[in-house]
Amino acid sequence: MNALKIAATGMAAQQTRVDVISNNIANMSTTAYQPRVAEFADLLYQQIQTPGTLSSQTGSIIPAGIQMGMGVRPTTVSMEVIQGSISQTGGELDIAVEGRGFFEIEMPSGDPAFTRDGKFYRDAEGLMVNSDGFPLSDQITIPNDALRVAISSDGEVTAYFNNAVEGQTIGTLTLSVFANTKGLEALGSNLYRETEASGSPISGTPGTDSIGIMRQGYLEDSSVDVVEEISELIEAQRGYELNSKVISAADEMYAATTRIR
Repeated sequence: MNALKIAATGMAAQQTRVDVISNNIANMSTTAYQPRVAEFADLLYQQIQTPGTLSSQTGSIIPAGIQMGMGVRPTTVSMEVIQGSISQTGGELDIAVEGRGFFEIEMPSGDPAFTRDGKFYRDAEGLMVNSDGFPLSDQITIPNDALRVAISSDGEVTAYFNNAVEGQTIGTLTLSVFANTKGLEALGSNLYRETEASGSPISGTPGTDSIGIMRQGYLEDSSVDVVEEISELIEAQRGYELNSKVISAADEMYAATTRIR
């Protein structure tokens, strides 16, 4: 009887599912968070009697055969690429991406990282940085005497100064897209890193070549659907309980076998 091992794989699968759901719910307020989804596949089968073989008794072809499954395994925990709702914040350096695209961040190691979290700040030198103090790869520096900054939908950054009617362009923000966004490696802190699965980043001007546009004074909300996550959680809990009952039933069957005299 393989029921104990099979049910154990089922319990482990549902536990993985609950872990993913709990992380989604924990990040329901995280800026630009993309929910994750756990996917599963059945394990190898014991081919006790392969379909299509000849019957030893009559010589006829067996239509179905006997294939005993050995359980389930997780295949992927992938990111659901969903546009979150956009909320107005009024922050001068708050930028939401409407459509495809990631901001490119320069890590302390010099390697690039990517994010949709458009909550930026100005450091002591005037550089636009994220919440961890890492600068944008576009190296936008805001002059100390700038009264305000305007960011257009195509990424042009304009600074306005005292006693000046027209602003001065100080740089342009770009966005990067990937052939396979789900292939990005999550680093935490709303940052991602390119992988062979994601492909190399393609940088461009917002609003061109299927790249999204920027909205100054807005931030993208988490795209977690709490109602759906709770429904998934209840289903995973029931699946875990059912698999545990299979283990209990198999244990009782083993106990009945040992009592045979």
